[in-house]
Amino acid sequence: MADAGLPPGWEVRHSNSKNLPYYFNESQKMSRWEPPPGTDTEKLKIHMAEHHTAPETRTEGGNLNGEHNGKIRAAHLLVKHKDSRRPSSWREAEITRTKEEAMNIILGHEARIKSGQSSLGQLAVAESDCSSARKMGDLGFFARGDMQKEFEEAAFQLKPGEISPVVETASGLHLIERLE
Repeated sequence: MADAGLPPGWEVRHSNSKNLPYYFNESQKMSRWEPPPGTDTEKLKIHMAEHHTAPETRTEGGNLNGEHNGKIRAAHLLVKHKDSRRPSSWREAEITRTKEEAMNIILGHEARIKSGQSSLGQLAVAESDCSSARKMGDLGFFARGDMQKEFEEAAFQLKPGEISPVVETASGLHLIERLE
């Protein structure tokens, strides 16, 4: 198996219940969603992009607003900062950047998307601090009340194919793309 940049004893496994990769240490019988301390995050980014990214999927159907039984489908790119609700991610065990630094990062991502240099999904794979990065940021279908208020309001205002400006929630800073 390719070097994932994880400390000795750790490996990437796949959760069937959540359909997401997680980190497991056999000798310690320990599992976690975030990478363990001592992870080489650059190697992990490459490994996850190559081995744990689902292909883009689309489903047919829905009403004129693109809603399926009151649900929409969206993807996002999340940049956390030290004041985020949980300042860790699959990319970094401890996130220490300031909110201002996070804003500069996400505005850079937004510029790359607007210029056509990259899609939100392509950037999310390596750059998003959400575990949905492995699915190109795809969060699947969700209804009103399923997400944080600010995220939900922005996502439901978008038409399929549109991307939001930066949205701030307790989780961090998001760019949201309405898929369906």
